[in-house]
Amino acid sequence: MKSYKDLDIYTLALALFYRTHRLSLQLPKYELYELGSQIRRSSDSVATNIVEGYGRKRYKMDFIKFLTYSHASNLETICHLEKLAVLYPNVSTEMITLQKEYDVLGAKLFSFLRYVESNWNKFE
Repeated sequence: MKSYKDLDIYTLALALFYRTHRLSLQLPKYELYELGSQIRRSSDSVATNIVEGYGRKRYKMDFIKFLTYSHASNLETICHLEKLAVLYPNVSTEMITLQKEYDVLGAKLFSFLRYVESNWNKFE
């Protein structure tokens, strides 16, 4: 791995962020700065914490810490998607689809986190 851009979890997180961001802008105006803002920030955090962790990969615990933050932000994003799917039926199909894709990303993040913990010597 030469760059965080080589990580499947990063490219998937970034693609999901773009889709989530665009969809959040379809929410009613009064929701743009409430749940809309929260979901944009949590989905962005998934990708940016992967990048920050990778940038600190020289230090095992920092790398693991930021991957953990990324995983937690992924769970937060799923929670927001669940709420929005119920509150706004006009976008519920898209929210549910995104939720399933974030579930897949969460599993990949968890697996990568375990891989880093067990195979640290490959990153040194």
